[in-house]
Amino acid sequence: MCSRFCFGLCHDISIFETMPRETIQTTHIPDTKKRVKAIIGGSVGNLVEWYDWYAYSAFALYFSPVFFPSADRTAQLLNAAGIFAVGFLMRPIGGWLFGSIADKAGRKKAMTLSILLMSFGSLLIACTPGYKSIGVAAPVLLFMARLLQGLSVGGEYGTSATYLSEMASHNRRGFYSSFQYVTLIGGQLIALGIQLLLQKFLLTPEQLHAWGWRIPFVIGALLAVVAFYIRSNLEETASFEHSKQARENRGTIGELLKHPRAVITVIGLTLGGTIAFYTYSVYMQKFLVNTVKLTIDQSTLISFFSLLLFALLQPAFGLLSDRIGRKPLLIGFGISGTLCTVPLLTGISITTGMGSAFLLIMCGLLIVSGYTSINAVVKAELFPAEIRALGVGLPYAVTTAVFGGTAEVIALYCKQLGHEPWFYWYVTGCILISLLVYASMKDTKTHSKITV
Repeated sequence: MCSRFCFGLCHDISIFETMPRETIQTTHIPDTKKRVKAIIGGSVGNLVEWYDWYAYSAFALYFSPVFFPSADRTAQLLNAAGIFAVGFLMRPIGGWLFGSIADKAGRKKAMTLSILLMSFGSLLIACTPGYKSIGVAAPVLLFMARLLQGLSVGGEYGTSATYLSEMASHNRRGFYSSFQYVTLIGGQLIALGIQLLLQKFLLTPEQLHAWGWRIPFVIGALLAVVAFYIRSNLEETASFEHSKQARENRGTIGELLKHPRAVITVIGLTLGGTIAFYTYSVYMQKFLVNTVKLTIDQSTLISFFSLLLFALLQPAFGLLSDRIGRKPLLIGFGISGTLCTVPLLTGISITTGMGSAFLLIMCGLLIVSGYTSINAVVKAELFPAEIRALGVGLPYAVTTAVFGGTAEVIALYCKQLGHEPWFYWYVTGCILISLLVYASMKDTKTHSKITV
């Protein structure tokens, strides 16, 4: 009886695996209302995750003296950026852990657990006393909190990218999945918006430096609890439900290693994109203060409005990819980034006005949009459902940890050496490597592994 059952099960699975793509795509697909609800629910959680992550960077200018007392401002920022980079080292572990959970137990469960972890990390930062109160224990606790946040956000990218891509309709996958970066940037915008509100209307500079910087981390912890409730009511994707029946070893490293070309492609296409993104978004606020010599208020204002426009560009580029394909956008980013990075960063470094700085930064962000708007869906389309979240999350997290997370440290180190332009060429070289990957890969719009 057992052998007959196994034979029958294998027969059923073989029939499912040989179903025409058109047939699979019409099975268990949610209606438009449910799909939009799922996209919004997944995006809101993603927004809160990234708000918590970027609040650290946005307020580092204020809390770095609290944890790292020093007379040298660049040294203080370098120490804070070092712990920012350490958080990235946990992202590969988060990508592996939550990617495996997402492929084995469901996308919904993985996203729900990750948001709780982020909430705890933010609360720990908010409550940690400064160096003057508890000495070296202060930066140690900051270090631990950043490790927890790194673990959480490392799992967030792969699971949310997979969830949004799987819930989207076939002909609008680029558009819907672009909202991952809309909410990713939105999280940064909220962090900057709260910073502007505190700077302009609520607190004095002295209060911000003394204790006001803790407020955004308290807000982040509370928002994460709200996002947890929203995510706990999400619908699971049809792709995951089908993959549960397809294979038993889903979500394992062994299964991931059966797709070496896809893994290498994720690493290659992420390399230049992640460095360019962190340069023009996260690091730019410090660059404007430390190199251009604008005030903190001015740099925050420029960063806020440039990122707001950047977020609005993402759906437009995603929609364009649904019409012309993913590859042309990636190649456009690769060529423009290789040719324009050094001139743009040099121009920003010598500018004297807020308007010119804003326009130059927007040129950089417009170029980067060719990558950010579609990178999530491109990676998701490279892997089958049973290994998709791990395949997207782990190689991306490793690449981002090595290159994106160290961008600020390398930039500040080059400045400290007196050779800041070296960093501009470093970014250019990484984008050039990614361009070679874009030119050699297939367009995932027409060669997608997402069949449900």
